[in-house]
Amino acid sequence: MSYITAHVLDATAGTPARGVEIQLLSAVGQQLGAAVTDADGRVADLGPETLEPGDYRVIFGTGAYFSARGQESFHPVVTVDFAVKAGEAHYHIPLLLSPFAYSTYRGS
Repeated sequence: MSYITAHVLDATAGTPARGVEIQLLSAVGQQLGAAVTDADGRVADLGPETLEPGDYRVIFGTGAYFSARGQESFHPVVTVDFAVKAGEAHYHIPLLLSPFAYSTYRGS
């Protein structure tokens, strides 16, 4: 398992969001990993096995996800900025998604 994992749920469909493109970036914008959610809306391998303490960004391709389903949406991407602290073993970033709103938190 990578140091960063993610899970996307489509609140309007009540199902996992399959096929969402996700990128992991450093604070200076360097891409560290990229993946696409599986049938369960999960990405188990998003980047390296460890990260140095600091700021990072995960970008979820939400507009393309809804467009592929023929749905309008407000957010072309959802960007989650977060800080990695020393001594942490893993970061999980869930996203609860609808065409016009989203919510996220630090998962386990």
